[in-house]
Amino acid sequence: MIEREMHHENGFPVIRILNLTKSFGDNVAVDNLNLEIRRGELFGLVGPDGAGKTTIMRLLAAIMLPTSGEAWVAGHSILHEGEKIKEKIGYMSQRFGLYEDLTVMENILFYADLYEVPKKERPARIERLLGFSNLTPFKERLAGKLSGGMKQKLGLACALIHTPEVLFLDEPTNGVDPVSRRDFWRILYDLLKEKVTIFVSTAYLDEAERCTRIGLIHKGRLIMADSPANVKKSMPLAMVEIWSPEAREAAEAIKHMNGVKDVSVYGNRFHVTLTEMGLIDAIIAQLKDAGVEITDYRSVLPSLEDVFIEMVKR
Repeated sequence: MIEREMHHENGFPVIRILNLTKSFGDNVAVDNLNLEIRRGELFGLVGPDGAGKTTIMRLLAAIMLPTSGEAWVAGHSILHEGEKIKEKIGYMSQRFGLYEDLTVMENILFYADLYEVPKKERPARIERLLGFSNLTPFKERLAGKLSGGMKQKLGLACALIHTPEVLFLDEPTNGVDPVSRRDFWRILYDLLKEKVTIFVSTAYLDEAERCTRIGLIHKGRLIMADSPANVKKSMPLAMVEIWSPEAREAAEAIKHMNGVKDVSVYGNRFHVTLTEMGLIDAIIAQLKDAGVEITDYRSVLPSLEDVFIEMVKR
């Protein structure tokens, strides 16, 4: 995968999206999307099911045409150069086409044929991909007999066989166990070191935290695009985390106090969203007056989940 041609310098947008819109009848799946993604970024498109993530991926992979707008992937137009785009990208859809009755090795060779990978380059690439994804011991196993996590890794190996510049992954860890999920992300980080640009969609906010930049998407609209840290900081709300052995009772008591917007309980602690930071001491004092035992509290940055919910509400 090292021998990729560098068509654009670092920092040049490898994906450029301009007023991209896609409608299905009266349903607007992608609503006037504008976005630029630089080479070597791991960009996460974050949103709930039905937000338009898959449609955006399919448009950028030149599998479907937009209703209006334009986008360029690796320097090629999605409207006029779809075939060229397909040569430059790897695309792993939610139902990636692995052949269950073929072995791991046969699946990889099938994709090597499909992408017309030169015969002399195959052995080294395949060996590297198998090692990369820890599939070497399983190369003779039927794909249908692999675990969910191993299937995902095989799908990734097949999508990388032609050394793409841009990798599109549509909810790649959906339904995969946590250990396999961690392995999968480790592989993605290794790919980043080789300047592959990765565009991943996810409904998991903990995964969004691992991206270099994220775009929050809701009903086909991009609400915000920035680093996970900046997205969290941009939240116009203050948040405090409070520990108490009576967290549920405390959360009930706090709900109706002035300046409290929202309360979420997590075991023996709870997050309180306030209209302003200056209210923390007053809230703690009121809880203590009500006889609630508080073991600790501190102001916290809201999680991406909190940010997302707040922005969607607005």
